[in-house]
Amino acid sequence: MGSLSISRWALALPIVPIALIAMLQLWSPIPVQTLRHTVFDQYQRWHPRPTHGDPVRIVDIDEESLARRGQWPWPRTLLADLVHRLQAAGAAAIAFDIVFAEPDRANPRLLSRQWTLSPGLAAQLAALPDPDAEFAASLRGAPVVLGYMLADSGPPPPTLETPFRIVTVGESATRRLPGAPSAVLPLAPLRQAAAGLGTISFTPDADGVIRRVPMLQKLGDQIAPSLVAEALRLAQGSPRYLLSALPNDLGLASVQIGAYRVPVTPTGEAWLYYSAPRPQRYLPAWQVLDGQLNDPSLRGAIVLIGTSAKGLMDLRFNPLGTPIPGVEAHAQLIEQIRNGQPLNRPAWAEALELLAIIVGGALVAGVALSGGPMRSAAFALLLAAAFGTASWFAFHQHALLLDPAMPALALLACYLTGGITRHMAAEQRQRWVRNAFSRYVSPNLVSHLIENPEQLVLSGRRQTCSFIFTDLADFTALMERIDPALAVSSLNAYLDGMIEIVFRHEGTLDRIIGDALAVVFSAPIEQPDHMRRAHACALDLHRFASDYVAQLKARGTDFGETRIGVHAGEVIVGNFGGSTLFDYRALGDAVNVASRLEGLNKHLGTSICVSDEIRHACPEMPMRPIGRVVLKGRTQALLVYEPLLDAQGQPAAGPDLEYQAAYDLLAGHDAAAINAFRRLAARRPADALVQFQDKRLREGDRDDLIVMLEK
Repeated sequence: MGSLSISRWALALPIVPIALIAMLQLWSPIPVQTLRHTVFDQYQRWHPRPTHGDPVRIVDIDEESLARRGQWPWPRTLLADLVHRLQAAGAAAIAFDIVFAEPDRANPRLLSRQWTLSPGLAAQLAALPDPDAEFAASLRGAPVVLGYMLADSGPPPPTLETPFRIVTVGESATRRLPGAPSAVLPLAPLRQAAAGLGTISFTPDADGVIRRVPMLQKLGDQIAPSLVAEALRLAQGSPRYLLSALPNDLGLASVQIGAYRVPVTPTGEAWLYYSAPRPQRYLPAWQVLDGQLNDPSLRGAIVLIGTSAKGLMDLRFNPLGTPIPGVEAHAQLIEQIRNGQPLNRPAWAEALELLAIIVGGALVAGVALSGGPMRSAAFALLLAAAFGTASWFAFHQHALLLDPAMPALALLACYLTGGITRHMAAEQRQRWVRNAFSRYVSPNLVSHLIENPEQLVLSGRRQTCSFIFTDLADFTALMERIDPALAVSSLNAYLDGMIEIVFRHEGTLDRIIGDALAVVFSAPIEQPDHMRRAHACALDLHRFASDYVAQLKARGTDFGETRIGVHAGEVIVGNFGGSTLFDYRALGDAVNVASRLEGLNKHLGTSICVSDEIRHACPEMPMRPIGRVVLKGRTQALLVYEPLLDAQGQPAAGPDLEYQAAYDLLAGHDAAAINAFRRLAARRPADALVQFQDKRLREGDRDDLIVMLEK
């Protein structure tokens, strides 16, 4: 029955990750979008849009133009001059990526209302030409598109006169277009004079990257073409937009503008396919205004007017990882449309990816359940590579965006669940061996049990052993502050290094509790020098942990300091745990004392505390006494020492004579100890033990007896 139950779980378990990942694919939360966009961005980095022909030109109001012609906003007469010069150069369409919502600040009428002027001066100002009127005059008869912004709040906009017709094929063509109830429009005389109006509103993705630009939106009940759409329409002299709908009421499929068919998302956005930077795309505005315009490529070109000046706050990010002016997103889209290089995520892409998730996940799960781990891993990797290759081929050869990330995630999840289930079945067939050895992780212990299998019985014997306990300071809080994956990898590397040192000193790993280690010496094999081994091992553990923390901090990762306690005493060692589980360990007061000594470091500010037993076994090692400590839960005092180490973690060259002299006064109940430790604390502000003793004396203690009320 047990085998049948596992078999049923083996069939059912992979359904869970497939269902979860399929739900994520359909729901598409921001993390899924970010993962998908990361893949698509990488494709564009590997293969930017090939460039050919003349680029769309951007008349750039850059830093130098502002320096030469004054701060923004410029007088509208200057912009009128810009329009005249571009029209004279033969531009097919001129599009302003700028909103002219306010009157020119240099308008004479505004100035006369702002100042108290004499009637004569007021009359002279009134006789001056209106800059907005001059700008409007320059727009009449010119193929100029003015930009405007959609707004989520504000008064309802006036009905805009549209010099084009909207023709739809399919009822749902405009149903899913996003829109807004209000807009920030150009001044009425300007929009009436312009040949077209286009929205310049687009929303970056969650990571701030511009990947799509709307071709059409809604302003109230009106269809609102974008600046790109209107520039393309005017450049061709087209009178209409042809909108084609997706079947089954799914939204918009494409927008036809004259000779150009633009594939779009169901909500009317076009995916941007960025080319590598092209400096020739930009033409400084000051050169145009200074008459330095001798560029035959402007004839018949679409010219955008925008800014790259940092102070005007129109900088965006593209998938290639570089900041760009917002106007370049419009220019890149126009280029890819005119050059026939559309980037498209077709409506059927999500369904195809969902099919890959379900079918691929089921195949991998089946192989993982029936084959070995290497075979199933190879199959999962091969299938994931096939998905990735197909996705890359679709992008590189057909400019289609198909996401391989979620199907690959499904393959991984199904491989893991199938492998885990198979492992559970295999483990059931090997239960006795696993139960016997699953807790024996020390090589010396495993070797001993292999050579002495008769000791795999529930028994114990009295023996004097040495113990090391280690723990990481504040590791629980650290786990909450840093990325869990980084925390786990850092901890695993730390434990690997610590355990390697334990095994090098032929210690037995009693257990791992999270980030803490318990180590025993002289069990199961007796070691006459176990106290010296334990002391040497503790110093090596301290050096490794200190170096490891320094390495992580150099890489910007926090990690806790290691505290160590060392003690020796008589305990009972052997197999415990009842008939269902062998658990080889040591039990006795000495184990608890070693654990308490590790915790004592937290109160003292030290890193290593060793007992008097360890001190007597290593008389040549420099140490300094901490005091007679009554540990939490005990009634008898234990003399505790701190090993003296140099900056490299090696034993110090000699004893700490100043500390020892002050401590001798303290141990002898001599009142002079107060001043001795006070002077020592002033000279050694970084010496934690000295500061601890000084604080005790200031608080009223007068001898070396330390009673711990906490662990």
